[in-house]
Amino acid sequence: MSYQGKTIVVVGATGQVAQPIATKLAEHNTVIGAARFKDAAKRAALEAAGVRCVEIDLASGDLSQLPRESDVVLNFAVAKSNDWILDMDAAVGGTSALMEQVQGTGAVLHCSSTAVYKPMGHHVFAEDGPLGDNHGVWEFLRTYSTAKIAAEAAARYGSRRYNLPTTIARLSVPYGNGGGWPAIHLEMLRNGSAIPVHVDAPSVYHPIHDDDIFAMIPGLVAAASIGATTINWGGKDPVSVEEWVGYLAELCGRELTFAPTTQTIDSVMVDLTKLHTLVGPTTVDWREGMAAMVAARRPEMLKG
Repeated sequence: MSYQGKTIVVVGATGQVAQPIATKLAEHNTVIGAARFKDAAKRAALEAAGVRCVEIDLASGDLSQLPRESDVVLNFAVAKSNDWILDMDAAVGGTSALMEQVQGTGAVLHCSSTAVYKPMGHHVFAEDGPLGDNHGVWEFLRTYSTAKIAAEAAARYGSRRYNLPTTIARLSVPYGNGGGWPAIHLEMLRNGSAIPVHVDAPSVYHPIHDDDIFAMIPGLVAAASIGATTINWGGKDPVSVEEWVGYLAELCGRELTFAPTTQTIDSVMVDLTKLHTLVGPTTVDWREGMAAMVAARRPEMLKG
């Protein structure tokens, strides 16, 4: 299932996850890409793909350029300036203002993160699992988990307040030709750097390729409800950092060193039953996806 002839608003359109989505959707739909557009090159790339770009600022609540009515709003905005006040304003005030501005739309997909779950070792989290500060251990993302939790609450409020069908999708580890955590690990392998992993090994997540992210959007939107349907969103196979970096090292013929530490995020394994029931499973094998990522980003690193 894919969209055709729809009017779709993509918020946070310059982000790693949202930019390829906006670009692909623009092939067969009217796409409005909303962001602050601090990077002129990203704006130019989106406009070249047929995306109509409008400037917004979630932290200030200036969303006047967004249409009141559209078929779908995809909110991929991320508040991670590391300034607590700014990020809370963007997460709570910005999400609330967004829901108010687009209240005449058909449905909203609010992209959250599995970073909302409380660190609990190798616990498998269902959607009603305990929340907590997962990413605070990373000083450069100290506001991230809390901001994501707060934004979810604002999305639920907005859904009820404006009778706006909403899905909150908690995304695991996105990756693809445009980047992601595995792409960072690829650069670390290139530089000969040791790879940090949690001391409570293995560090397991659900990496999901850009192609699956794009393919699952209509199904996630179709699951929207008043008050919000919350769904864990990740690749069907649980894969550890140790596994995927080991595979990248094998592809590239590189030496691999791990650096066990408590100063990195713990495993976040999730129960995908709800996703598979409402939307279906992912289809891109993680090894194939990782190999494609290397070929696109660092083809010179591929062995042979």
